[in-house]
Amino acid sequence: MQEKRKGLNTICTHTGELKDETFKGAVSPLYMSTSYAFEDVEVKRYPRYFNTPNQQALCEKIAALEKAEAALIFGSGMAAISTSLLAFLRSGDHVVMQNMLYGGTYNLVIRHFEDFGIEYTLTDGLAPGDFEKEIKENTRVIYVETPSNPLLTLTDLEAITAVAKKHGLISMIDNTFASPVNQTPIDFGIDIVIHSATKYMGGHSDICAGAVASTSENMDRIFKLGIALGGSLSDYTVWLLERSMKTMGLRVKAQNDNAQKLAEYLDNHEDIEQVYYPGLASHPDHKLATRQMKGFGGMMSFELNKGIDPSVFMNALQLIKPSMSLAGIESTVLSPAKTSHALMPPEERAKQGISDRLIRFSLGIEETEDLISDIDQALERTKNMAALVDSEKY
Repeated sequence: MQEKRKGLNTICTHTGELKDETFKGAVSPLYMSTSYAFEDVEVKRYPRYFNTPNQQALCEKIAALEKAEAALIFGSGMAAISTSLLAFLRSGDHVVMQNMLYGGTYNLVIRHFEDFGIEYTLTDGLAPGDFEKEIKENTRVIYVETPSNPLLTLTDLEAITAVAKKHGLISMIDNTFASPVNQTPIDFGIDIVIHSATKYMGGHSDICAGAVASTSENMDRIFKLGIALGGSLSDYTVWLLERSMKTMGLRVKAQNDNAQKLAEYLDNHEDIEQVYYPGLASHPDHKLATRQMKGFGGMMSFELNKGIDPSVFMNALQLIKPSMSLAGIESTVLSPAKTSHALMPPEERAKQGISDRLIRFSLGIEETEDLISDIDQALERTKNMAALVDSEKY
């Protein structure tokens, strides 16, 4: 009889935990050793081989959450992304990628793939036909990111899977913004799921890590390159990440709720030109989000009205923190043009709709009313400062 799949919070709390057989502690023990026995052992353990006790246990948890056969953890999200892509792409190969990508991924592709002899095409849109028309004889991989960073556009995972399977390609997704709480791409046929575990898996702005989940066969290929590239994670960070993931289901659902409420509030705000959040009925991908996501996520972006200085606004916030990363329990904002997409040429940012007035908003777990109050006071202060400057000109 097939074992019944455990619920989300049960998997987060218990799957992959190590038993403290010596002292019967309630949490996983931490094995800090970087040197293990090699004689008369089933597994020759070494941190760079992703197989220390804490590494293996955490990988089991991530695989269970993504409904995958196996998983690996890396030292960063970019280590996970680059190792996965390079495991399936060789010199002379071609990859089709969506045009709206995380800035680090975009930088990897446009600045370094040519050095590896790897061809790439960034699609003009996100429809299945936009990907299919770019496929060549040497195409090996289709790579998507949904919801995208920073405009929260969505890609139809079932349709992408159909295109990939039709042409015998590997499909990969950056699932960071959704997290396994809100989206499990393997349900839709995606082959390889990648995360910056720095974000929702870590969730406390104190861990840098990456994760990949897939079939055992695909993960073996990624593993073999991974041990050569050396992007492993220290066991102390592994232990911290496993601890953090115990509350991921609770955290992300609270962030979902805050994002929905703030999106609705800002969508009707006189000082906000546009809000990007798939939970809004006005979002062009709302129906798709309803179909392929379990929750709409804790990330959103909004564009300030002309005349409202985004830097002044962010510095006027008192509770919400202007900060480089995302997905912590504290709410943060940043300017994609100055941070996550700073390496992207200005003309490409403009083409994608990433203006200098765009604010990316990562919702934390604070009280909704306090977040609204902080935004309102910051907008008021920003407008008052602008009015004072204008008055001094005359």
